[in-house]
Amino acid sequence: MIEDTLRTRLIAWRHQDPDVATAAALDGLLTRADEGDAAAEAELRDAFAGPLTFGTAGLRGALGPGPARMNRVVVSQAAAGLAAYLVDSGFSGGRVVVGYDARYNSDVFAADTAEILAGAGLQPLLCSRALPTPVVAFGIKHFECVAGVVVTASHNPPQDNGYKVYLGDGSQIVPPADTDIASRIATVAAAPLADIARSDDYPLVGDELVDAYVARAASLVPAEAPRELSWVYTAMHGVGAAVVDQVVAATGLPRPHPVSEQLQPDPAFPTIPFPNPEEPGAMDLTLALARETEADVAIANDPDADRCAVAAVIGDDWRMLSGDELGTLLADDTLRRGVAGTYACSVVSSTLLGTMAAAHGRRFTTTLTGFKWIGRVPDLAFGYEEAIGYCTDAAAVPDKDGITTLVRVLTLAAGLKATGQTIADRLDEIARTYGLHLTSQLAFRVSELRLIGEAMARVRTSPPSVLAGEPVTARDLATGSADLPPTDGMLFEGESVRVVVRPSGTEPKLKCYLQVKLSVEDSRDLAAARARADGLMSRARADMAAALGL
Repeated sequence: MIEDTLRTRLIAWRHQDPDVATAAALDGLLTRADEGDAAAEAELRDAFAGPLTFGTAGLRGALGPGPARMNRVVVSQAAAGLAAYLVDSGFSGGRVVVGYDARYNSDVFAADTAEILAGAGLQPLLCSRALPTPVVAFGIKHFECVAGVVVTASHNPPQDNGYKVYLGDGSQIVPPADTDIASRIATVAAAPLADIARSDDYPLVGDELVDAYVARAASLVPAEAPRELSWVYTAMHGVGAAVVDQVVAATGLPRPHPVSEQLQPDPAFPTIPFPNPEEPGAMDLTLALARETEADVAIANDPDADRCAVAAVIGDDWRMLSGDELGTLLADDTLRRGVAGTYACSVVSSTLLGTMAAAHGRRFTTTLTGFKWIGRVPDLAFGYEEAIGYCTDAAAVPDKDGITTLVRVLTLAAGLKATGQTIADRLDEIARTYGLHLTSQLAFRVSELRLIGEAMARVRTSPPSVLAGEPVTARDLATGSADLPPTDGMLFEGESVRVVVRPSGTEPKLKCYLQVKLSVEDSRDLAAARARADGLMSRARADMAAALGL
């Protein structure tokens, strides 16, 4: 039964909601709840339990009515809060590029944002069509903006949407900007939605932005670079394909064999239950086409094209490379090209990048998880995180960019093919040169968030002293250090085994990031080394699961 206090809040929300669809959805839920539908009542209570939290990742959540869902009311309040933050920070009159993907309501949320920014005295530049996130991020520096907004939920399920905010340096927001913006959103939310000023006096941007991005991406391929190869591409029903086509044409690289079923934007993602290349089954159509066409490499972008996944023939069959494998391939290529600067990866990624950078006399740093930290590394030459995010042109886009990563991969694969080599050959060479590094993940999804806190408490108070048969030391990452700010996590490290345990930032999961590394001497016979590493990894996974008690 919906009590009077909640019913009053529902009705007040209903009266200010400008979206007839979510208003009707709220009416329907309330009617069903009054008729005794327990599921409808539970949805209403959850949707109105509290506001959707604005953090360093902006907003992300399921579409629907209520302050804990993504809708026009919540987005309008977020836009007004962001506008107030920018004006209070001295950026009144500044430009803000606003982009969006092809998810449900993304274009509507972006238009609301542009109107509200304009109403606050800023100069929004609204993208005229759905575009990849890295293209919009590129526009921040290109148009000399003070901020950027992208309406996207990246690789989340179809029912979700999100709101990502960048500042004028082209990087995603970090503390304290997130809490400063959140406090202003709360102030806006306490007043009627109609109090938010709006204006439709703003320009649209489209071809100028895309053409500039395409030219920059194409410039990454040297004129003398080999260009012969066969490849497969999927856009995962997202917005990457059109820009990828333009970039590939501008580079002179061959057109791909497209996964036609997934080429056009479709917010329902009809061929995949979860539009994330890392999810089991998501790459099945891509791998099938790669086998059929006998391609050299297969590449996937996630729906907003800020991430990039790669598959190749490894051993006797096609498989997707891990995020760390692709990261070290790209890093190795960057180091071979003599690119100066700092190389960086997140604390949950492989330690191999640090070893490679040191061997080439380049600076290396470890960051907290997320590109909001990697993209801010001064003089960044190359950065990556194991969740298939790569920054290969930080001067233009200090964020993960799945399209310029695609360009780098194609250039690398074509160069290898010209010398009779493959991606598998280069991975073997890296392993023999620096020692084999095998990485894996262990994730525990929980029904109650308290279970994550209890598991973290267990490994803090009674940390494992042995993993996979070897002694390990424990380090509480919450205490911070000279090289890494505090974060909720534990690091266990031995001679061969390394494990980072941390709660997921986006899902009710506890994650373990495991690594087994072998010496150069022990990696000369790669078949034997991989068998040994597989065995150590299996034991480490079992030991870590037992230590967590989940």
